[in-house]
Amino acid sequence: MTAIMPDPPEPARSVVAAAEQLLAKRYGVVVRLTDPEDLGGSGQAIVLRVRVAESPIKLSRTLIIKQIHDRESAPRNGQTHVESFLREAVSYQFANSLDARHRPGPELLAHDLDQHLLILSDLGDVPTLGAVVQEDPEADATNVLMGLAQSLGRMHAATAGRSEDFGALLRRARSRFPMSPVLPPEPFLEALREAPRLLADRLGVATPAGVQQRVNDYAELLTGPSYRAFSPGDLCPDNIVVSASGIRFLDYESGGFRDATLDLGCLLVSFPQCSCDLGLAPEQADAMVDAWLAEVEGVWPQLREGNLLRDRLLAARTVWVWLSTAWHLPDDYSRRAAEREHSRARPATQALASRWAGLALAADAAGTEDLARHATEVMDALSSQRAPISRSIRAR
Repeated sequence: MTAIMPDPPEPARSVVAAAEQLLAKRYGVVVRLTDPEDLGGSGQAIVLRVRVAESPIKLSRTLIIKQIHDRESAPRNGQTHVESFLREAVSYQFANSLDARHRPGPELLAHDLDQHLLILSDLGDVPTLGAVVQEDPEADATNVLMGLAQSLGRMHAATAGRSEDFGALLRRARSRFPMSPVLPPEPFLEALREAPRLLADRLGVATPAGVQQRVNDYAELLTGPSYRAFSPGDLCPDNIVVSASGIRFLDYESGGFRDATLDLGCLLVSFPQCSCDLGLAPEQADAMVDAWLAEVEGVWPQLREGNLLRDRLLAARTVWVWLSTAWHLPDDYSRRAAEREHSRARPATQALASRWAGLALAADAAGTEDLARHATEVMDALSSQRAPISRSIRAR
């Protein structure tokens, strides 16, 4: 729940003052910001909505300020907080270079790397994807999900082939800070190697050598050069908003270029970084794939050929399900406490059961029998640790 601060405490006053100074430096005019509203943020960031009380230049009525203030705590997703901030700042810089129709989120108005400060346009009080899908009838929810996939595909098509532009911005930003960042996908590869041990120790499920080799082959998506496009990185229903102007993506702390089918697979697996579950029906998943493909086939027409897209999406699903298992099967109470606030959060075993069920169905449809058998075995083991899985999950 957000709240306007009648007498803003520190550090909010400092953040607002720093933003005013940054705007003055950026535009050469005095801008006065008032009525800071705390939007929550993470433990490492202060995120405020402020009102533009005085400005000789045209600015929107409200702005968003984000500042990283805890730079020394434990790394997040294998990245230092400095690296996360730089990736977010560079992602917004890169997005500003896109045509407004293809810009995936807010506009970057000003930033200061040394102060770890961003000033962004305000998308307003718009609902998150999780809230919209939860409230809408199934037919309307399907339209929203297709719009989500379409927006993702439009962003991918607009950014395909521009990884060098992003890389140049990131190298320039990093040169300001003496650090040795840990970059994805190294933490991801570690998690993939850890998953079979967790399946054996926690669920008593052995991973056949052939399945392990498949996953090792599928992991090429994390590092391979094909179908690369910009990704916000941390796709989650609470980081996706549905506005009158379309669907927009927030939180670029893991932003960068990767295989675009990983992003689509992330949606089909229902956001593996968190324990959210959209409960996608097979028909909804198929509609999302078609909507995404319609946007990207102009730059990657080969995805229409044969079973190429089906096979790449199976690889993406498998990678995400294994990663999700490595992240959520352990008793990480701090992670679960943080995720409990998500609008579509589910108990970890329930979310994992749904993901393994979806993988079993996709593997079976592709004729990958060993993967389908293993996924079914894991799903059944998960079901024995909680209330019986609903028929809707088993039917997927």
